[in-house]
Amino acid sequence: MSSTTTGLPAVVAEHIAAVNAFDTERIVATFAPDAYVNDNRREIWGTDAIRRFMDKEFVGDRVTMEVREVIDHHGDIIVRAEYDGDYDKTNLPEVLVMTSYFAIRDGRITSLTVIFTQPSPY
Repeated sequence: MSSTTTGLPAVVAEHIAAVNAFDTERIVATFAPDAYVNDNRREIWGTDAIRRFMDKEFVGDRVTMEVREVIDHHGDIIVRAEYDGDYDKTNLPEVLVMTSYFAIRDGRITSLTVIFTQPSPY
């Protein structure tokens, strides 16, 4: 396996800090202008759409992230974090751990995919 446990790159640390501070503009500032977010199988393209999404579904729902694990996989950063907030928790586990896959270029997030993953049976 070529992945290694690592610390948070500066832009990912800033992204998580901005999420936890409920600061839409700080969150958006971590993204490249043409970035995309894939959250719950929905693709959100560009900072204008990302701003609207983050303002409503992260800042509006007061989502917080508590980092549990950080992995560098060939330069892409995988973050497992416990999520909490004021969102609809119907059919979700009491402790929700989701995995965020960050691609970073030139100090900005170019793509972010957030997935509720299950461990592999293999």
